[in-house]
Amino acid sequence: MLKNVRILDVFTGEILAPSNLAIADSLIVGWGDYEGREEVDLEGRIVVPGLIDGHVHLESSMVTPGQFARAVVPRGTTAVVADPHEIANVCGNKGLEYILQVTENLPLKVYISVPSCVPATSMEDNGATIDSRDVARWILHPRIVGLGEVMNVPAVLRGDSDMLAKLEITRNAGKVIDGHAPGLAGKGLMHYRTFGVGSDHECTSATEAREKLQIGFRLMLREGTAAKNLLDLLPTVSPENLRYCMLVTDDRHPGDLLEEGHLDHLVRLAVKSGFDAVSAIRMATINTAEYFSLKGIGAIAPGYRADIVVLDDLNNFSVARVYCNGRLAAKEGKPLFEVQAPSSKAVFNTCNVVPLKEKDFRITTAGDEARVIELVPGQIITRKVIRKVKNINGEFVASPEQDIAKLVVIERHHATGKVGRGLVQGFGLKRGALASTIAHDAHNLVVLGMNSRDMLVAAKAVVEMGGGLALALDGKLLGALPLEIAGLMSTLSLEEVSSRLSDLETKARELGVRECFNPFLTMAFLSLAVIPEIKVTNRGLIDVSVGEIVPVSL
Repeated sequence: MLKNVRILDVFTGEILAPSNLAIADSLIVGWGDYEGREEVDLEGRIVVPGLIDGHVHLESSMVTPGQFARAVVPRGTTAVVADPHEIANVCGNKGLEYILQVTENLPLKVYISVPSCVPATSMEDNGATIDSRDVARWILHPRIVGLGEVMNVPAVLRGDSDMLAKLEITRNAGKVIDGHAPGLAGKGLMHYRTFGVGSDHECTSATEAREKLQIGFRLMLREGTAAKNLLDLLPTVSPENLRYCMLVTDDRHPGDLLEEGHLDHLVRLAVKSGFDAVSAIRMATINTAEYFSLKGIGAIAPGYRADIVVLDDLNNFSVARVYCNGRLAAKEGKPLFEVQAPSSKAVFNTCNVVPLKEKDFRITTAGDEARVIELVPGQIITRKVIRKVKNINGEFVASPEQDIAKLVVIERHHATGKVGRGLVQGFGLKRGALASTIAHDAHNLVVLGMNSRDMLVAAKAVVEMGGGLALALDGKLLGALPLEIAGLMSTLSLEEVSSRLSDLETKARELGVRECFNPFLTMAFLSLAVIPEIKVTNRGLIDVSVGEIVPVSL
């Protein structure tokens, strides 16, 4: 029994008078005049339901799901809806099996959306495929709540048979279909919604959010490490549409998890902007639970799971204790549980690359005008611009004066030797090179640098580690972080990964990378060919607006 608590009732928005909250096994029994075998006096503190993240990619934490749980449970998150399309794009069904296996016995409840776009588009080569037959195999699993973000919007609008089959299978199972439709509006948006897509986390403006709410979408207000849209979207939320809005993180890097937090950070951010704390918590609890039909979580009420967060302060969301299934799981910011190391071998040794040479990093041209990827601070969208670029002996070269770097994406799953090339403006890099196997969504080997020699050194280091991050300068390796699990996640602790990543980022800044960009996370989205306007995959430079491969040189 939790004595002397004030319960936040998410159904009515009230904070109830002090009472005693009774728990039997993992369930809430009720509140009032109860006695318990074990009694804890919480001295009038407010208790709220455990927070639920409605859209997150566990792989983006760069650690195992167990390490992720140790980071977020002490912050008040007791459940997540994870879309494992990152590891699925590398390992397919084996990646999905791995995530289900390692999250089975965590205090953090992990629900799964079956990835809908593996591969994300036909303009890249990934490691595996999840088709409609796989969706049918997985959709009735008790921890699978629906179909993951449908980011291949053109496939829906043109009536691609396998995509429509995935949507129909999910609808027939009575489960949700998550959306991903940045900038889609008008008849196209209505067409997309007609197929049962029920949510969107890609809104960047109040106008876009309002249109999607008006036609029945659930609005996911995202604040991640790469994309930060919460404050822009909050003005859209009103008492009338509050129940259709959710807080999600999408992607959170290790340093942000440790320093800022998880959903607790989003609640604080909303409150600091003037938003009501109770409403913010409802968007991170009951609203999410009801959308995904997560029975028995999202509220403090009789018959619900005893996932309870004890707060020292409501507006600051200061967490004193966290109970998961009625058991004390965290106290004063520290997890009270251990996690096992991953045992599956199916998700290791995933770098299969043909021997690399300096010529792989050269961009040939007959002129001096090029299509260039222009970065947008704080966003994962890019702009398509035409620039005059230095041409030396028939080769485009990087230019610190113009803030133009070379970008190369190398297929790393099947040793096909396919290489895509492009130019990036605005990153700030002055010398050296960065390489990574985190490259949404196919997760090929992405290398960004100022000269072919350093790009080769960084790329080779990543391949030799079996995946990871690397920096090179003057033909030597500056630093590296192995990501042995699918080239996406480390077997190290969150603290160790955060420390080593911070060291790499510091060195990247010394090479010139601008403060407004997270070095490796920004790189990770430069190959995401479902986000406007222009990207690079292992097949070449992609004009996303027309869905075509275009030459770098005009």
